[in-house]
Amino acid sequence: MSTPFPFSAIVGQDEMKLAILATAVDPRIGGVLVFGDRGTGKSTAVRALAALLPPMKVVEGCRYGCDPSDTARQCPDCEALRAHGKLRSRLAPVPVVDLPLGATEDRVVGALDLERALTQGVRAFEPGLLARAHRGYLYIDEVNLLEDHLVDLLIDVAASGENVVEREGLSVRHPARFVLVGSGNPEEGELRPQLLDRFGLSVDVRTPEDLALRVEVIRRRDAYERDPQAFCATWQAEDERLRKRIVAARKRLGGVVAGDAALTRAAQLCAHLGTDGLRGDLTLMRAARALAALDGDPEVTDAHLRRMAAPALRHRLRRNPLDDAGSSVRVERGVAELLGA
Repeated sequence: MSTPFPFSAIVGQDEMKLAILATAVDPRIGGVLVFGDRGTGKSTAVRALAALLPPMKVVEGCRYGCDPSDTARQCPDCEALRAHGKLRSRLAPVPVVDLPLGATEDRVVGALDLERALTQGVRAFEPGLLARAHRGYLYIDEVNLLEDHLVDLLIDVAASGENVVEREGLSVRHPARFVLVGSGNPEEGELRPQLLDRFGLSVDVRTPEDLALRVEVIRRRDAYERDPQAFCATWQAEDERLRKRIVAARKRLGGVVAGDAALTRAAQLCAHLGTDGLRGDLTLMRAARALAALDGDPEVTDAHLRRMAAPALRHRLRRNPLDDAGSSVRVERGVAELLGA
């Protein structure tokens, strides 16, 4: 297995890195959609996340990586183990699972284990990618090219947090809660509105125009490709500091206060921008609270709302035929009008 590029060594793309870190602190924010130019570090950032996140507790022997402390959301196998007092836990890395565009539905949701069916005559379930991604990240590169039937499937599972498979005489239900991360190039097509709405945060990435920034990207990538082990060792301490920051933010998250003033500001901003529904209001507040936890602040302020407004709201704006400005510009303009520069 190749050594992933260190997360802390990624040059620029601050909004993308912040959005990913926010979901690491609070997965309830929802997924992250990263749209932009090719070769701007989208896939690199997602794969670097796997090595950055601290390990999680899972039920020993569970095929779905159930949380031993979350008894309300465990699979039937774990419920049976718990009933007999045999539930044990172990540490495991947080999964970051790739969903390739050509994947079949059986590979995604799971299917009959043909080998056991043929050799033992037993109807057994072979978990799919959704099971592997439970409590982790499901990454889809070129998400705007995903086939419609898989889009519909992901929408259902993302909404319910559960994968239900009924085929070939099997009826299986297991938890499937994950952070959906999608990347793509807008020149290759738009994303279906139903799936777009399931992403909590949306980030635009662009090729850096600053010459010094471009040189630093080339320098770091060249050093990594020449000696990945040595390069990763150089950035190990920085990644460890970032990992500790995430762990501390998770512990602080429950105590971060979102007062009436912050809630009012968030609702006013969403109403001013004309976002569809209330999901934008909720996502903005969750993202701002996660940012406050990352920064070590005790309560959500206008500064947190200002920084998270664009990724939380830019993909939720209605089209305005009288305003040809991009969604990012409209959000920035609304933030300046209500929250100040």
